[in-house]
Formats: sequence, C-alpha cells, structure tokens
Amino acid sequence: MDVATIYALGTPTPSRARPGALSVIRLSGPRAPEVLVFLTEPRAFQRGHSARDPALPEPRRMVVRTLYDPLSGEAIDRGLAVWFEAPNSETGEMMAELHLHGGRAVVGAALEALRRLDLCRLAEPGEFTRRAFEHNKLDLTEAEGIADLVAAETEQQRRLALQQMDGALHRLYEDWRTLGLATLAHLEAAIDFPDEDLPPGIANQVRDGATQLQAEIAAHLSDRRGERLREGLHIAIIGPPNAGKSSLLNLLARRDAAIVSETAGTTRDVIEVHLDLGGWPVVLADTAGLRESRDAIEQEGVRRARARATEADLRLLVLDASGDWQGARRDLIAATERWDPARDIVVLNKIDLAPVLAPVQPGPEAVPLSATSGEGLPELLALLERSAGLLMEEGAAQPPLTRARHREALVEAHAALGRALVAPEVALAAEDLRLALRAIGRITGTVRVEELLDVIFRDFCIGK
Repeated sequence: MDVATIYALGTPTPSRARPGALSVIRLSGPRAPEVLVFLTEPRAFQRGHSARDPALPEPRRMVVRTLYDPLSGEAIDRGLAVWFEAPNSETGEMMAELHLHGGRAVVGAALEALRRLDLCRLAEPGEFTRRAFEHNKLDLTEAEGIADLVAAETEQQRRLALQQMDGALHRLYEDWRTLGLATLAHLEAAIDFPDEDLPPGIANQVRDGATQLQAEIAAHLSDRRGERLREGLHIAIIGPPNAGKSSLLNLLARRDAAIVSETAGTTRDVIEVHLDLGGWPVVLADTAGLRESRDAIEQEGVRRARARATEADLRLLVLDASGDWQGARRDLIAATERWDPARDIVVLNKIDLAPVLAPVQPGPEAVPLSATSGEGLPELLALLERSAGLLMEEGAAQPPLTRARHREALVEAHAALGRALVAPEVALAAEDLRLALRAIGRITGTVRVEELLDVIFRDFCIGK
C-alpha cells in the first residue's frame, strides 16, 4: 500500500502580535527526503531526483540550506535542514525537518511551496504520533503522555506526562500482561495437552497468578493521583458566614473572583477558581456559610457547601479570630462528616481585628491569617503545598492511573479475573482470563495472540 508523505508546522502558528523567532516544518513518509531536495535545490525538481543526489545531506546531520519555491525558483528563506532514514526516526518512516525563521510570511510561503509541490499532503491532527504507534515506536499510553505533556499547565502535570511518555505506564501494564500470559499458558496447557507431563501444582500457580493480578489492578484502580493531577485537587473553603471565606478565595486567586460583603449569606452557590499551587493543579471552591436558615435559596447553598466539603480532597475551615472561634471550631468539626488533620486545615482569619491583649499564636490547631493584609499567607500556602504533596505521594510506588479509558479497561479486566477465580470449569476460567488480557492489551494497543503459544512451548517443552 502506498503511504502518503505528510507535512505540518511543528511549532505554534506565528501571528501578527506574536511572530516566532523560529518555526519547524516536519515531514514524514517515503518521499520526505525527495521533498527536501526539491525545496532546497530548485534545479532538482526539473531533472528528477535519486537517492544519490548531492543536494541530499547525510542523514541526521543538520545543514544550512536556502529554501526555494520549486516552481518559480524564488528564494523563500535560509535556514537549517535535516532528514532521518527509516526506521531510525520518530515515526519509523523517512522524515525531514526544516528549521526556518518564524515570520508569518516565511511560514506561509514555505507551506504553500509544499502544497504546490504536490508530493505530500497536510497531516491530520495527531497523525505523526499515530504513525509512530503504527511503527512500534511507542504504545498508546506513551502517545497519550505526549498529548498530556503538550497540555500540561503545572510543574507536576509536566512531570507525570513525561513519566508516562517515557513508558512508566507501559512497563506496568506489560508486566501485568506478562503475568497474565504465563497464567493463561498454564491453563491452556492443561486443556490442550492433558496427556503431557506438566509441572505439578499447576492449579495453585494459576490461582496465585490470577489473584495477584486482580489485587494489583484493584490497588491501581483505587489510586486517584492521576485523576487529581489531570482535573485538579479539590480544595473546599468552608465555615460560618462572615468568617472571610470569599476574601480568602480572592487572596489565593489574586483577583476578585467572589463578592465580598458584610452581609451574611452573600455566597449562595459554589464559586470555583483554578490555581497552580506549588506545581499542583488545584480547583479552589468558595462555599456558602454553614448555618441554619429559613431562606430556601440559602438552604440549597448550605446543602451544596456540605456536599462539596464531603467530596473535597482538602478543606480549609475558615473561622473569625475576633469572635468565639474555638466554639465555632468545635461546632463545625462536630457537624462535619469526616475530620482528618492531614487533610483539614483550620484558618483563623481576621487576626488584624483580634483583641490586642489576646493575640492568636501560631500552632498546629490553627493557621493565623489576615485576608485583608495578607499576613500569614506564606505560612498557609506552605502548609497547603505540603498537604497536597503528601496526598499525592499515597501509592507513589507505581505510576498512577491517568485516563478514563484506562480505568474502563481495567475495571473490565478486574471483573473478568474475578469470574476466572470462581469459574466451575477450566475452559471458562481460561476464557475469562483471555478477556482480562484483551482488556489490558487495549490500553497499550498491544494484543498479540501468538505470544501465548511462545509462552506455552517455552515453559512446558510440549512434545519433547
């Protein structure tokens, strides 16, 4: 089948407001080196081109070249050119790159020259990465890591994406697939070769392998670090009315995201802002003041506040330091469905209004703060970052689950393993184990039936 040569701008499109210093145009496909010659040697287009054309530099060696319009022979720009031989390229195909100046006119003229050459077409979204997958340069999890790296907005998102792009999830899922293949091979051998001299205790090995695999998948499914990094850690600001919750939200967001008023009950709905907290993506939610009310709208706001507090990863309990904050703290903690000192932080706001003779001292039970002046903010931020870091370290021995697609496949695999462990017949257990392996293989894009035979004959020497 004839594979098309594709091209695309690999750097952001320059605009009038933001012209780029450099732009990179990438090509992939069997005619990529040929296109490179035609664009950098105007006479080559008229006389034809062969692999021995002197205009083609050595592979993987960047050279200075002038880029021409192949039809008119007019110079477009002077930059750098390089090409890569298959399969030693990012996509596994012949590839070429043009590193040009980043002006709009330069990039536009270069892309138009490629279009007029009529030897390649514009790449579809993600087509370079898809070709790399099809040529076994990466698996689906690594491809998703590339997409996550491009979309990363915080330092921790960047680290997770790079970890996945480097194959951390691939290695974990391949280890599970290897364990599953070995277990299934034992079952298949018992079914297909009942008269052979198979190793003793094969039933226990099958049971142990399936049990271990199911337990590891269950632990992976319970790990929410990846989802928290993709969607943001949820931090709920809760407390009584007029404690300064909205002021704290504005202080942390560094903008007027919520209305601040002396009137109690101003906040009726949940107000969210997205923050970068020491590299951790955070969704910070201001909620309605927790109190009894006859107002139907405020009652709904309180209900939503309690629901958000229950679902949050971390909570900031904001109290008024100028009032009976210790009594308010006791009442709110008693009314809270759960209280975890590692995930719940008491913020003692309005310390600028607290009695001078009875200043609030810093301590483990409360973080003193003035949302008006910002006093105490560095200490609160440090504590929040530390709490977020501890939360994200839970289960850090393995790379976290990162996508709903992975979760769906692993839930399916976990259920199939559960059925295999209680199957009344060996054939039914083998079928469920095959379904589990197929589900795991869908995550990485690797489902190879022939590997099963390799494991059977390697482990048992059938037909000796």
